[in-house]
Amino acid sequence: MILDSIHCPEDLRGLSTDELNELSEEIRQFIVAAVTTTGGHLGSNLGVVELTLALHRTFDSPRDVLLWDTGHQAYVHKLVTGRKDSFDRLRQAGGLSGYPNRAESEHDWIENSHASTVLSYAHGLASAFELQGQDRQVVAVIGDGALTGGLAYEALNNLGHSGKRVLIVLNDNGRSYAPTVSHLSSSLTQLRLNPSYVQARQRIRHLLREIPGVGDLAYSSVHGLTSALREVVTPHTFFEALGIRYAGPIDGHDIAGVEQALANAREWPGPIVVHVLTKKGRGYAPAEDDDVQRLHDVKVVTAASQSIPPTTYTHAFTRSLLRLAEGDSRVTAITAAMPGPTGLLPFEARFPTRFFDVGIAEQHAVTAAAGMAMAGLRPVVAVYSTFFTRAFDQANLDVGLHGLPVVFVLDRAGITGDDGPSHHGVLDLALGLTIPGMTVFAPSSAAEVEVMLEEALKLDGPAMIRFPKTLPTLPADTGTGEGLSARKVRAGDGSVCVFAVGKMLAVALDAADLLAEEGISVTVWDPRVVSLPDPVMLADALRHELLVTVEDGVRFGGAGMFLADALRNGWSSTVPAVHLGTPRAFLAQGHPEDILASLGLDRTGVAGAIRDARLAQVDHRS
Repeated sequence: MILDSIHCPEDLRGLSTDELNELSEEIRQFIVAAVTTTGGHLGSNLGVVELTLALHRTFDSPRDVLLWDTGHQAYVHKLVTGRKDSFDRLRQAGGLSGYPNRAESEHDWIENSHASTVLSYAHGLASAFELQGQDRQVVAVIGDGALTGGLAYEALNNLGHSGKRVLIVLNDNGRSYAPTVSHLSSSLTQLRLNPSYVQARQRIRHLLREIPGVGDLAYSSVHGLTSALREVVTPHTFFEALGIRYAGPIDGHDIAGVEQALANAREWPGPIVVHVLTKKGRGYAPAEDDDVQRLHDVKVVTAASQSIPPTTYTHAFTRSLLRLAEGDSRVTAITAAMPGPTGLLPFEARFPTRFFDVGIAEQHAVTAAAGMAMAGLRPVVAVYSTFFTRAFDQANLDVGLHGLPVVFVLDRAGITGDDGPSHHGVLDLALGLTIPGMTVFAPSSAAEVEVMLEEALKLDGPAMIRFPKTLPTLPADTGTGEGLSARKVRAGDGSVCVFAVGKMLAVALDAADLLAEEGISVTVWDPRVVSLPDPVMLADALRHELLVTVEDGVRFGGAGMFLADALRNGWSSTVPAVHLGTPRAFLAQGHPEDILASLGLDRTGVAGAIRDARLAQVDHRS
């Protein structure tokens, strides 16, 4: 295999065209085998094989800087920079990251896997190299989906204004997670690849040049006219109006063509866009035939996962939203390029005029929802927890300050697992609780999602419902709560009281079972609505000797401290409290339950923390 001989980018440069084509096929086979074993991002990587080879043959990484926006398209880059043997542990604890990782290779510059950021990084790096007198090329690969994000437009504006030497590769595959919400690249492609337009333009120019005496003048006049017409019928001048040179579109699967375009573009002294057309999932039929996501993120089905009940938090949200929208025409749904993962595709199919996918633009999603709420609608904004942080300012000031009834539904909250530090949703509770008037719901089961969504849509102000990716196992008789009330799930003798937030209710009940075997009685409460602590729950905590709070979000400033503060300030409590949650740290990838266990947030860890706290009380008294 040619792939076995590729250990660094230099190994690519002596390959012939036939060898490069053979290598491309080998890479696709390798990635399919790896991802279907470990899980990972498949379609995006299959689409950039030839583009990645061309980039590494044209530029001298790491001296020349190759930057990948939304880094899940960097598997090929990892392969050709010497990490092939690590793919058997892709996205596993202690293994190869699913995104660029500075600790793995000198060829990786940025780790941020959130979209629309790469052009700002590129502007900063190019500015630094210029100030330091270093002649180094900065290349930023960005997808058409990421260009729907506002940060990308801000960076384009500054790149064009400053004239910094950055080569932007626009990887246009027509979709981000779902089909791309953007008119720019499709319009560019339609005109430039339209044979009638191109042939007619060339024929007229040729004929005009043949006119005796006035040929050149006539040619110049019509050239100016066709340029003006082109500006009217296509937005191709968008980049050039910003001061950024544009070239393309070209076939992103033609290595020689891409290399020639890149070589020409690198000579341009300022910012330039090379627009390449690729096919997400290329070469693998299941991905090419997946019209919704092109097998964006492949999940590996194991014996353990097959035993999980089919009902999930996301399914419960979908079912409840459809039911509530049937009875209330004011309900709308908004997402940021993720209608499938957030469970909104059935809503889109049933209520197409009430569904809004704004592209990778979370800030716009939130402020647009604020506008809808101002006009009397009841918007539901569904995004991943980690992406909510990108629109916190809008949630705080555009929604919160105005007291608007916008419901935020945050999927993948807490520890998410194999996508690593950029995707753990550990900040949402702390952030949501800082917004005045925000009602923060934390469902402990899928059934609770349906109860809470209905309640949230009745409120006069903003609300947030956050739930994790994994479904906890609760006793069959746990049931659900009502309204804004907390519920006591287990009654103890007054020794220890536990406030268990969201999915941590299952962990707390398991820990209570362990401690019961040692003669330690534990009361367990499900707060349900963190921002409005139930007075009955708080009063019950006062009769205990120790309060313990447990959450799968950041401990400092999180739900536990919020609840304990309400107990101290509202009830003059002196009950000692222990708060368990995630630390102030970036947590690497791994199985969610393994990560929680390493943080002491499994049944053994919680039981141990309670045991230690009680022993400390005894020591203090003695």
